[in-house]
Amino acid sequence: MPTLEHGAAILTLAATFGYLLGSVPFGLVITRAMGLGDLRQIGSGNIGATNVLRTGNKPAALATLLLDSGKGAIAVLIARALIGEDAAQIAGAAAFFGHVYPIWLKFNGGKGVATFLGTLLALAWPVGLAACGLWALTAAVSRISSLSALVAAALAVPAALLLGRPEVTLLALLLAALVFWRHRSNIGRILVGTEPKIGKKK
Repeated sequence: MPTLEHGAAILTLAATFGYLLGSVPFGLVITRAMGLGDLRQIGSGNIGATNVLRTGNKPAALATLLLDSGKGAIAVLIARALIGEDAAQIAGAAAFFGHVYPIWLKFNGGKGVATFLGTLLALAWPVGLAACGLWALTAAVSRISSLSALVAAALAVPAALLLGRPEVTLLALLLAALVFWRHRSNIGRILVGTEPKIGKKK
């Protein structure tokens, strides 16, 4: 029978795996590989898909979006398959934290939106789909990526409750709080009407 120490060691391993996977800065890797320059010197300096789009290269932005969201989803699915649901939540949270605070970039990473959505999709796909739909709807109306992210993050918790997935509410709340924290400068610009639109070079 597994001991408490054994169980803690396994969950720590899941967290470490999730963090290291989440720390891979795909936006930076893709833009460099495609000769688009150092993403940290472009637009907002963020390593996410929205800033990659400011390079004018839509395939690069799409690849970044898919890979960044995939980090959270893959961490969840592998941990769930090998260990269980608790490990899946821990690995997903760690992947999100790794994207936001990657060791390879001196803990200065992205804002975590794609990884947040990918993690939710893998943990509880109805909640993830609801969050993605809220993002897409807000983006279509406002054309502001950061506002779309904030709306999706804020409504992920009530969506989890309404869709009968209360087991993910705490994690959704914690990740949403970090999404808001990482978007604090964007919130200021939204309030004064200076936040750039999607695809606009900053």
